[in-house]
Amino acid sequence: MTRNRLGDETSPYLLQHKDNPVHWRAWGQDALDEAKATGKPILLSVGYAACHWCHVMAHESFEDDSIAALMNELYIPIKVDREERPDIDAIYQHALSLLGQQGGWPLTMFLTPEGAPFWGGTYFPPEPRWGRPSFRQVLTGVAEAYRDDNAAIARNTGALADALAALSATRPGGMIGPDLLGQVSRALLQAVDRQQGGLRGAPKFPNPPIFRLFWQEASRTGDPIYATAVHELLRHMSQGGIYDHLGGGYARYSTDAEWLVPHFEKMLYDNAQILDLLALAHTDRPSPLYTARAEETVGWLLRDMATEGAFAASEDADSEGEEGRFYVWTEAEIDALLGPDATAFKANYDVTAGGNWEGHTILRRTTPLGASEEPLARARRTLLEARARRVRPGRDDKVLIDWNALAIAALCRAAIVFERPDWLTLATSTFDILHGLAAADGRVPHAWRHGRITAAGLLEDQATLARAALALFEAMGDPRRLDQASRLADAAHRWFADTDGSYFTAASDAEDVPMGPAARPRTAADNATPSGNGIMAEVLARLFHLTGEAVWATRAEAVIRAFSGKVDMLASCPSLLAAADLLQRGACVVVIGEAEPSRALCDMALRAPDPAICVLRLTDARGLPEARPAYGKSSPGAYVCRNQTCSLPTTSPADLAELL
Repeated sequence: MTRNRLGDETSPYLLQHKDNPVHWRAWGQDALDEAKATGKPILLSVGYAACHWCHVMAHESFEDDSIAALMNELYIPIKVDREERPDIDAIYQHALSLLGQQGGWPLTMFLTPEGAPFWGGTYFPPEPRWGRPSFRQVLTGVAEAYRDDNAAIARNTGALADALAALSATRPGGMIGPDLLGQVSRALLQAVDRQQGGLRGAPKFPNPPIFRLFWQEASRTGDPIYATAVHELLRHMSQGGIYDHLGGGYARYSTDAEWLVPHFEKMLYDNAQILDLLALAHTDRPSPLYTARAEETVGWLLRDMATEGAFAASEDADSEGEEGRFYVWTEAEIDALLGPDATAFKANYDVTAGGNWEGHTILRRTTPLGASEEPLARARRTLLEARARRVRPGRDDKVLIDWNALAIAALCRAAIVFERPDWLTLATSTFDILHGLAAADGRVPHAWRHGRITAAGLLEDQATLARAALALFEAMGDPRRLDQASRLADAAHRWFADTDGSYFTAASDAEDVPMGPAARPRTAADNATPSGNGIMAEVLARLFHLTGEAVWATRAEAVIRAFSGKVDMLASCPSLLAAADLLQRGACVVVIGEAEPSRALCDMALRAPDPAICVLRLTDARGLPEARPAYGKSSPGAYVCRNQTCSLPTTSPADLAELL
C-alpha cells in the first residue's frame, strides 16, 4: 500500500515529515525505480531541520490534505535532507541556477522518472502571493506540461544535463602562483564592508573560507589590510546580534547589513570555522573579546550540541511556531529578572522600551569589553537560566563527519592559542569516535545517528577528517595521527579521484547519483564550508611538508592544476587558493628533543599567525628517511625548513618567533 515512508528514517528533518499526508519516499534507488515503473515524474523536495521556510511550506502545503492528494496523484514525492545528501542537493541547486532562478531551501524540483530535472523553484505559497503562483497551480501546470509537451521536456532535460556536465568538468591550467593569488585576493577585498565588517550588503554571511584566505594573504604579502578585514569581521559579528550573548555560538547569517537581526538557526560548521578564525586572529592581536567568544562558543558546543560523543548538526531558528522567539527579550522581562543590575545591562546590550526588532530586543553588545565584566556576566547567567525554561528550538542531532571534523581542527588550534588543554582532549575523543566509523577500505561515512550510519561518505568527509588528523598530529606529535591522515588521503584518492588528479564529490561506487557519469558532481568552489577539492589540496600539501614524500606534492599540484584554468571562477575557490600558497610557500618547523623540554618551542610554532606553517615534533631524528625535511639533523631545538632547506636550530621560543 502506498504511504508516507519516512517513519523508517533516522534524519530529524525527514522525521519532521513522517506524518504528512504526502506519500514521501526518501531518496534512494528504490524510489527512483518506483518512478521509472510508474512513469510518473518525481517531485523532489530538499530542505534541512533548521530551515525556517522549509517549516513554513510544510505547514502550509505538505500538511494540507488537498495539496497532498495532488502530489500523490501526479508525482512520486521524494524528500531529501540536504545535510545528509549534499551531493544530491548540489546537483539540483545547480540545475535551478541554470534555469535562471536563485537557489535555496526549500528546494522544489520536478524531475523525469530517471531523475533528470526539467523545472523547479524554492518556496511556493499555498495561494498566489508575492507574485508567485500557488503550489496547487504549480503542481497541476507542471504535470500538464510533462504529459502534453514531451518535446519541450526533452529539450529542457537535455540542455540541463549538458550544462551540469560542463559545470562538473575540470579546466586544467598552470600552477596558481603569487601573482594570480594577489589578483584574486585583491578582487575579493573589493567586496569587503569597511564599516560593518564582512562582505557588503544584506543578508550578511560570515563567509569563513574567504576570510581564512585573507588571513593567509596577510602572512604571504605582509599587507595589513587583509588582517584588518578579518579582525573587523570578527569584532562586528562578536558584538552583534548574530552572536548569542547568553548561550554562546553564532547564528548562520544576519538578515541586515549590520549583524543585528540573525536568521536564528545555529550551524556546527559556521561555529567551527569562526572558532578557527578567532584563534588565528588572537595570535596577531590578543584580545579579551576573542578569548571570551572562543570560550563561550566551545561552552555552547559542550552544553547544547554534544551527542553520542560528537556534536549535533544544528539548532533550529523556530520555537513555538515563531522564528527567534527563544532568543529575544522585552525590557519588562529584563527589568523583572535583573532588578538593580538591569540598568547597566540594558545600557551595554541595546535594551530599550521599544526594542530593536519587531517590538523585542535582540541582545547585542554596544560597548567594548571592560575591566569590570563580572556584573554583566552575572546578569547574563541569570538571563540564560531564565531562557532555559522557555521552549527550546529543535535540534538536529545527527552527526555529520565533515562538520565535526571542522570542529576538531578548530579545537586543536584554539586549545593551543587560548591555552585550553581540555579542548585538545575534547578534539581527540571526538576524532577517535568518528575515525572508529571508518570501513576496512579506509572510507568514513557522512552521516550517523543513534548508532546507525545513514549516508555514505563523500569527499568532504575524507578530506576534513584527514585534515583533523593532521591538526591532532601537529598539536600532540602522536605518529598514529599522521598515519591515519595518510590512510584517509589514500582512500580518498582510490575512491574519489579522477585521472587528472581532481576529486569527485561522490565515490566511484555510488549507485543513486543521477544524471550519469558525465554529471557526477565535482567542484572546487567553496560555499559556507570549504570544498572537498580545496581541503584535499590542503591535506596533500601539508602531508608533503610533514613527510617530504614527493607523491603528496604531486597529488596536491594535480588538484590545483585541474581547476586553475577556470581563472574567472577562482574567486569562488578561496580554499584551493590557500592550498596553492601552502604548497609553494609553506614552512615546516621541525622540533627535535624530548617532549617536555621541547613543548615551549612546539607551542610557539603552533601559535604562529601564518597558517602556512606545519609543525613536526621528533624525540630523535636518527633513522628518518631522506625525504623528511629534518633528515640528518641531530641537535635538539627547532629548525624552520622551507624548500627542503632548514635553518640553524634554536632552543629559544622568542628566537623561533622571530624566525617565523
